[in-house]
Amino acid sequence: MIGFLGSAGMALALLGAGLLTIRGIQTARSGERRNLEGAGRLFVVGSIVAMAALQLALLTDNFSIVYTANHHAAATPFPFDVATAWAALEGSIVLWGLVLAVFAWFMVVRYRKSPDELGAAALAVIGAVGVFFFGLMVTVANPFEVCVQAAEVGCVESSPWPFSSVVAPADGPGPNPLLQNHFMMAIHPPMLYLGYVGLTVPFAYAIGALALGVPGPEWLRRSHRSTLIAWSFLTVGILLGGWWAYEVLSWGGYWAWDPVENASLMPWLVATAFLHSAIIQQRRGMLQAWNFILVISTFALTILGTFLTRSGTINSVHSFTQSSIGPALLGFLVLVVVGSFTLFSFRADIVSTSPRVDSMLSREGAFLINNLLLSVFAFVVLIGTTYPLLVEAFTGTQVGVGEPFFNRLAVPLSFLLLLVMGFGPVTPWRSATWAQILERTRVPIVVALAAGLITALVVTRNGWVVLSITLGVFVLGSISGLASHQIQRRTAKTGESYFAAARRVFSGDGGFWAGQLSHSGIVLIAIGIAFAANLGAHLETTIEQGETIEFEGFEITYESPFFRATDSKRTQGVRLSIHEDGQFLGTLEPAANFFGDSDTGISTPDVLHGLRGDLYATMLGLPSEGSTNLNFDTSPLIWVLWLGGLTSATGGFLAYRARHRERTGRSDRQTADV
Repeated sequence: MIGFLGSAGMALALLGAGLLTIRGIQTARSGERRNLEGAGRLFVVGSIVAMAALQLALLTDNFSIVYTANHHAAATPFPFDVATAWAALEGSIVLWGLVLAVFAWFMVVRYRKSPDELGAAALAVIGAVGVFFFGLMVTVANPFEVCVQAAEVGCVESSPWPFSSVVAPADGPGPNPLLQNHFMMAIHPPMLYLGYVGLTVPFAYAIGALALGVPGPEWLRRSHRSTLIAWSFLTVGILLGGWWAYEVLSWGGYWAWDPVENASLMPWLVATAFLHSAIIQQRRGMLQAWNFILVISTFALTILGTFLTRSGTINSVHSFTQSSIGPALLGFLVLVVVGSFTLFSFRADIVSTSPRVDSMLSREGAFLINNLLLSVFAFVVLIGTTYPLLVEAFTGTQVGVGEPFFNRLAVPLSFLLLLVMGFGPVTPWRSATWAQILERTRVPIVVALAAGLITALVVTRNGWVVLSITLGVFVLGSISGLASHQIQRRTAKTGESYFAAARRVFSGDGGFWAGQLSHSGIVLIAIGIAFAANLGAHLETTIEQGETIEFEGFEITYESPFFRATDSKRTQGVRLSIHEDGQFLGTLEPAANFFGDSDTGISTPDVLHGLRGDLYATMLGLPSEGSTNLNFDTSPLIWVLWLGGLTSATGGFLAYRARHRERTGRSDRQTADV
């Protein structure tokens, strides 16, 4: 029954996406209003039914469904039983389709309020993307196949026909142990998908505008809020992914330039560039062609990331097994890139008519430099990620591109971005003089240099740390100086109190100040990375039970080994008490987790969090008689990195809210005028 329900949901969603595409095209071509709401409702309802059926199969331990039989176990605890729905290939595609359908429905709601050809064309594009993904589900990535030949654990042969004679196994192997070793599995992937899939919306409006030959920024206005919300969720997803790696993967890091980590970073970088250049086009009518290039590239990079994650082409903790979905995704990627840029070339006479930047010494110039740096950054990551794949594909030779390559290029680009970020907000539009810029940045520059000097004299002489503090303080000083100047000008003009004027200034241009909050978050990320990467310490040691060692000011005592068992896992580890200057700080329990009947343990570190940084403990092998081998690492000010990511994402959400208020205010004023 569940197999039939899930298959019916996928078929319904596929039908809705197909109808949305066809009717959207017909409406865009003829200008006559057609019922797109019904198609959109089929699309979203079908996707909800498919995900609900998958969750029902997992939560009821229905091992007649092959996906449940091969990726779930009766002992899998909450929330990992829920998260199993996106822990493997077929289920992750269902989640993708559900998120896509929800975004499509919001587009339908907007179209219903103000129907026109551009809205219909955008719905046709997003419907076509839905046809592809739900087409994958009903063909090569069907999660609702039923088991017709069971193994002792799991299923070995299946049928897509839901009414086939079922032979269900007694149990399944459960999710990948790494995917049930931390609760973040239930949160990180959905956040990432909301960002990834949400970037389909600006792509749909862009392709709709190109197909209809609609010049100007109207497609940007309609998609800007969706871009903001997608960018914000993608930021949260990347942040949570880094935290998950830090807490689970036993090496004390949060970013390893893993190909699938890079696959989420690339669209984030290009989407960030797009958000900035969209502001210029909406305000000054510039960079129209460039915005089309950026939004097409962003969507193409999300499909590339999907291919890297789900094709089995790369070896990664994130990637799934080899499957026939790889060629389909690669073909879709080629279709998107070739088709989109071919359409773009046919409309070159329209999109190339926007005015040019008057002077590079202007806010437009700063935005353009910011765009170029972000694009170069994304290109560097793209080359480093795909080069080994291309070499192996054409020569059969396996080569690797490691951290040194990425760091050698990414670190200088990051510092240049910080520098531009400090000058951009205080630089006038159209044109400026060096005297104006110097006048507006004199105090931030002096404060930043002083902060760098104090850091070198008091904290560390590490060049990267000093430079990050200097540039970071410069950016924060420029933002706070601009805010202070505008508040003081308002108090002088209106006589309001300082706090009342501040509230008026920040609410009066909420989108701009939300962007500055995001910039502040990026500064915190840079500082956190600089401290954690350059000032951390490492110790590998053997410690006897009852012994106390000293490490970076911490007094670490090996108290005892321990063993715990639940229905889903066995945990074997050691208990450490941590003191500093004789004061008890807490207990660490690094361990190895064993899932199911496996004798292979998943090493699980433990972290003691503190204001000056973290103490990170990892067990090297199981404890022996009376002693244990341990790794210890410190991550100074690592919490600043997490705070920065959260701050940056919050800025994105606040910018979305500000844009919503602006749009609501315009609608209210238009209604009043009528």
